[in-house]
Amino acid sequence: MTVIYQTTITHIGASARLALDEQMLITFREGAPADIEEFCFIHCHGDLAGSLRAASALKLGGQCYPVTAVGDVAEQNLRELGHITVRFDGQSTPEFPGTVHVRGPVPEDIAPGCELKFVA
Repeated sequence: MTVIYQTTITHIGASARLALDEQMLITFREGAPADIEEFCFIHCHGDLAGSLRAASALKLGGQCYPVTAVGDVAEQNLRELGHITVRFDGQSTPEFPGTVHVRGPVPEDIAPGCELKFVA
């Protein structure tokens, strides 16, 4: 497996876990504006070393999620802002341009120190 992107969650915004109830995980790199940070899982920004595509995989903690769809600007947002919205619904067509859809159960909880990576 080739690592496309790898980072570690460093901080969790006060309302970030609410998105998990909606089957979403929203990330942003460290240094996000405060009004955005509140709703995001903040991470130390890594380098994007490949393309995000359906058939790659998201590894989050100990769980592996097959990627089923990637929005048109998701890769650019991840590269430039560390921002991505992951939907745990397995859709094969992106709901929004910045969304990555994966198949698998919504994480029960995500804690600081949790590793997030995309692999091909």
